[in-house]
Amino acid sequence: MGMEKHRPALFELNTRVFLQEKNTREKAKKGFDAIEDSFLKDLQKKGIDFLWLLGVWKTGPAGRQVSQSNPAWQDSFKKALPDVDQEDITGSPFAIRSYQVDPVLGGARSLARLRQRAKALGLGICLDFVPNHTAMDHPWVKEKPHFYIQGTQADLDSSPENFISLKTKEGPKIFAHGKDPYFPGWADTLQLNYHNKEFRQAMKGELVRIAKSCDALRCDMAMLVLPEVFDKTWSKPAGAKNSQVVSGDFWPEAIRLAKKANPPILFIAEAYWNMEWKLLSQGFDFAYDKKLYDRLVHGDGNGVRLHLGADWDYNCKMVRFLENHDEPRALEAFGFDKEKAAAIISYFSPGLLFFHEGQWDGRKVQTSIHLNRRQKEKPVKEVQAFYLKLLKALALPNLRAGMWQLGAPAPVWEGNATWGQITAMFRQGTEGEIYLAAVNYGASQGQCRLTCPFPTLEGKNWNLRDLLGGPSFVRGGDEMASQGLFIDLPPWGCHLFAFEPQT
Repeated sequence: MGMEKHRPALFELNTRVFLQEKNTREKAKKGFDAIEDSFLKDLQKKGIDFLWLLGVWKTGPAGRQVSQSNPAWQDSFKKALPDVDQEDITGSPFAIRSYQVDPVLGGARSLARLRQRAKALGLGICLDFVPNHTAMDHPWVKEKPHFYIQGTQADLDSSPENFISLKTKEGPKIFAHGKDPYFPGWADTLQLNYHNKEFRQAMKGELVRIAKSCDALRCDMAMLVLPEVFDKTWSKPAGAKNSQVVSGDFWPEAIRLAKKANPPILFIAEAYWNMEWKLLSQGFDFAYDKKLYDRLVHGDGNGVRLHLGADWDYNCKMVRFLENHDEPRALEAFGFDKEKAAAIISYFSPGLLFFHEGQWDGRKVQTSIHLNRRQKEKPVKEVQAFYLKLLKALALPNLRAGMWQLGAPAPVWEGNATWGQITAMFRQGTEGEIYLAAVNYGASQGQCRLTCPFPTLEGKNWNLRDLLGGPSFVRGGDEMASQGLFIDLPPWGCHLFAFEPQT
């Protein structure tokens, strides 16, 4: 149980694809000025607080060349876009050459104008920060090679997928590709060296500078620079042989400096491997809840309910999502009925609500972030209708603020274990309004009894109005408070009830 003042909502835009489509239709390159006020107003009306512009920073020819020549990546591009050609392949936006707004997208002034227009509508702008690596043609490579993890000829010979030889002002050097501990390196990147003091200071300066130009920062793979992860990944070869060796945490001081420069800014951590709480304790405002997403994908109803029973200080800092640029499209991953159930659970839960462009239209093809074009898909009307109703409900002030409480479903009769499939959550608005999300997250019919622990229910009858357009029910407050509300739902069935006193 806990109290939230306001649950922020984030909308991720595939910026390069979105603007490319606009440029093609309008036959004019306007950068961020092409994003109309009507688009921003529609997001604001749907309850969005932050527009995440994925991939605004300058990339370069080195990353693009790798994307255009890597055989495995080429296969994934053709899967996403069967008629893909080289012009469509712009390279990963996370192989950053410079934290300057890419001129292809209109440059810094165009972005500043968009931020000003968005602010007038109550929308903040969220940008990327990629702490682990840079592009291979970043200026630091030639000028500051000690800013990167370096290897030996033996490393290059034994692990060519993880190392590359490049020219620097000090002569040729062998650099490590950016990576995590479990997979080969990303071939279009170089690994930054968090053992180096001079580099850390420079990176903090970059973070402070870009923090002044936005209202939120989504930090890519934020856990990779935690000492326990970084040292595990780079125990060999020893980038620590470079000068000015330093250890310890990067994030607390970096975030403190950024928030000093721009106090309202939010820090959002992409986080995995049980590192969420560590990152939150170091200054992040929110962290990805990949555990909930995985349980939802696997249809683990009991696991979902148990996960939502975590401590409030953790629960209210989670980022709830059903898809993003790294995950499959929700409709493809879940199917429509299961997606509806998963959406009710995710977006009724405490924390930050995260939506991805195309999710509301039922897109099924995941577009590679290396491309600036995507397949044409017709909107799925039933998906659009569902999200219109859900977003309208979620935009209600009393569903965005107030008290949240996880329900405790109980068996209706002995031997019926289907109660374990049901996740129930209550919200109580600041003026006492009561809402209930009840979801049967399972592939069979499910029943339970659910005690409604609100004294204000007693002594009168209540109309349980489904905000998603389903059937409404009249129930007695005394029975709901003592014996519990009887819930019977089909596979993946759900209700989103507003409790209204019967007059």
